[in-house]
Formats: sequence, structure tokens, C-alpha cells
Amino acid sequence: GFKLPTTMGSRVRWSGLQRQVFKLHRAIIRVARDKDQQTRASILQYTRAELEKHRTIDRKEVMQIEHLLRKGGKQLDMIRDPSFTGVARA
Repeated sequence: GFKLPTTMGSRVRWSGLQRQVFKLHRAIIRVARDKDQQTRASILQYTRAELEKHRTIDRKEVMQIEHLLRKGGKQLDMIRDPSFTGVARA
């Protein structure tokens, strides 16, 4: 399950994969800022849902996490497109 890393002094030590997830999340939030309110809300809602859905992946599942990071990177490239208008729901 999901566990916060222990602190060494006052500093939290995140793994490299965790830092990559945070970096991707921040990049998505930054790109969403440039979209209209409805598109921004759609992007942020989808991003939060995806993070929650995959929150319980064991940190030892490196290949699965790397796959999701690649998928997220492709989605980030897609939402950077000026013509992107929101996340489609099935």
C-alpha cells in the first residue's frame, strides 16, 4: 500500500520514481492553468482521479509505474496542444 517515507531529520526522502510522479503532476497543473475554466477543471479532475486510482501500486512495481509515467507524459503532450478542449469521458 501507500506509505509516506520516513523522515531523516526534517527532510523527506522521496524515491526517484516518486519525484517523477510529482514532476509530471506539477507539469499537468501548469499546463492546465493556460486553459479555459471548464477545460482546466476537466484536466484537474481527471488527473486527481488517475492519481487516486493508482495510489496503492506497490513502489516495487517499477515497470508498471514507469508505464504509467510514459502514459501520463503522452497525455501531457496532448493537453499542451492549443486545440485540446478537455478530457473525454467514456
